[in-house]
Amino acid sequence: MEYRSRVPLQAVLLVLLTVFGVNRACSAEAQPDLGTVVAGLATTNFKDKQAAVDRLVQLRSDSARAVLAAMLDGNLYFRREDNKVFIATAGDTTLALTDPVTAKAAGTGNPDDFSKITTNNSLRKILKSALAGFALSDPDARVRLAAVNEMLRSMDGDNAAILRERLKTETDGEVKKALEAGLALADLEDTDPEKRLAAIKQLESSLSPDVYNRLTTLTTRNDDGTYVEPDERVRVAAVKGVSYIDSWRRFYASIETLFFGLSLGSVLVLAAIGLAITFGVMGVINMAHGELMMLGAYTTYVIQQAMPAQIGLSVLIAIPLAFLVSGAVGVLIERGVVRFLYGRPLETLLATFGISLILQQIVRDVFTANNRPVETPAWMAGSWQINEALSITYNRLYVVLFMMLVFGILLVVLNKTSLGLKVRAVAQNRSMAKAMGVRTEWVDALTFGLGSGIAGVAGVALSQLTNVGPNLGQQYIIDSFMVVVFGGVANLWGTLIGGMSLGVVNQVLEPFAGAVLAKIFVLIALILFIQRRPRGLFPQKGRAAEG
Repeated sequence: MEYRSRVPLQAVLLVLLTVFGVNRACSAEAQPDLGTVVAGLATTNFKDKQAAVDRLVQLRSDSARAVLAAMLDGNLYFRREDNKVFIATAGDTTLALTDPVTAKAAGTGNPDDFSKITTNNSLRKILKSALAGFALSDPDARVRLAAVNEMLRSMDGDNAAILRERLKTETDGEVKKALEAGLALADLEDTDPEKRLAAIKQLESSLSPDVYNRLTTLTTRNDDGTYVEPDERVRVAAVKGVSYIDSWRRFYASIETLFFGLSLGSVLVLAAIGLAITFGVMGVINMAHGELMMLGAYTTYVIQQAMPAQIGLSVLIAIPLAFLVSGAVGVLIERGVVRFLYGRPLETLLATFGISLILQQIVRDVFTANNRPVETPAWMAGSWQINEALSITYNRLYVVLFMMLVFGILLVVLNKTSLGLKVRAVAQNRSMAKAMGVRTEWVDALTFGLGSGIAGVAGVALSQLTNVGPNLGQQYIIDSFMVVVFGGVANLWGTLIGGMSLGVVNQVLEPFAGAVLAKIFVLIALILFIQRRPRGLFPQKGRAAEG
C-alpha cells in the first residue's frame, strides 16, 4: 500500500516537471535572450535590422531600451571579426566599448576593426516610436507626455494600439488628454466618416500644431482637383475646427504680445525711473544716464567672469554691486561737474553728453569695442509653456518681477525714510527746504547717486536680454526721456504707467509697421499728447512745476 501511494505521487511530480519544462522552453522560444536578438543587428540588410528591432521591442527590458537608444544615436557598432555588437563611444583614436547584454565596460577597440550599425529614415522612425513606447511606462508624467508627443509625429496603427492600451491605465490628466488627442488623430485615417467626424469634434479644442496641420490638410485639394477629405460633412467640420483653433491662436498671440510689451515697458521703467528722480529734484537733463546703465551691465559681466562656476549667484551679487558702482560714478559726476551748472540746462546737457562719450571710450579701452556676452542663469533660462500656443520666457518674466521689486523698494525709500522726505522737500521747494536746515547740496548728490544706482540696476536687467557693449545705453536714453515726459517729471507712478504704456504700444505696432516706423508713430503721438498736457500724465507740484 505504501508503495502504491508513492507511485502516483512520483508520476504527478514527473508530469508537473515536464509541463513546467515545456512552458519554460516555449517561453524561451517566444522571448529569445537579449544577446541573440542584438546579434541580429550586425548586418547591412535594413529588413533584418528592422526585424531585430521588433524583437528588441518585445523584450521590454531596460537593456533593450539602451540598445535601441544607442542605435538611434549612432553609437552601436559590430566587430567585423566576429560580428559581436557593442555600444561604443568614439574617442580621439579608440572606441570605448560597452557590452549591451551585461551593460559593463568591454575595453577599447580600434575604429578600423568595427562597423557602425547604420539606420535609414524608416528605421529611425521605428526607433523613435519604440523608445517613446518604452517611455510611456516611465513614472515621471513629463517623460510620458514627451513620449506621447513623439509618437504623435509618426502615428500609425501600431502606435495607435500602444496609445489605446496606455490610455486604460494612465492617471495623469495632461498625459491622458494628449493620449486622447493622439487617438483622435489616428481616427482621422479611419474609413468610417462618422469616426472621422467625431475625431474632428474632439480635436477642435486642441491647440497642438500637429492637430492644426492635420485638420488643414483635410480642407485642401489633391493634384487632380479632388478634396483630400471626400466626405463633405467631415470637410465642413474640419474648416470650422481650423477656424476655431485660429481664433484661439490669435487670442494667445495677443496675450504673448502684451507680455512682451510689459517686459519692454519694465526695462523702460527701470531705465527712466532714476532719470525722473534726477530731473525732478535738480532739473538736470543727464545725457550720461544711458552710460550709467552700461556700467551696471558691465559690472554683471565682470562678476560672471570672476565667478564662472556660480552664474546664478553672480547675477544676484551683481545687483547691489552695479548699484554701488553706477551710484558712485553718479555722485562723482554731480560733485565734479553738474553742481557747477545748476540753472543752466543747456550747458548741463552738453556737459553730461560729453561725460557719456568719455565713459564709452573708457569702456572701449578696458573691454574693447566688441560686445560681451552675459550668460543667463539656469533658473532664468527656458520658458514657461502654458499651452501649445502660449509660452512665456523666464528671463522676461523675471525682468517684470524685478522691476516691480525695485519700484516697491524705491517707493518705500522716498515715502518712509529721512532721505526720501528731504528729496521730496527739495523737489517741491528748494529754498524753503534750505531754510529748514536741509543740506540741499548733499541731497542733490545723494539723489543723483540714487538715480544713477537705479540705472546700474537697470543695466543688470538689460544684460539678461541683450549683449553688453559700449553703446548699450544709447539704445534706451531717448525712450527713457519719452517715458519721463509722458508720465510726468519726478512722479514714480507716472513713470511706471508711462513706461508700461509705451512698451505695450511699441510691441503692438511693430508687427504692422516695423520697429523704426513704430517708434516714429509713438513719438508723433507723444508730441500730440504733450500739446494737450505739457506736464504729462501726472503733473509735478512745487518749485519745479512753477519754474
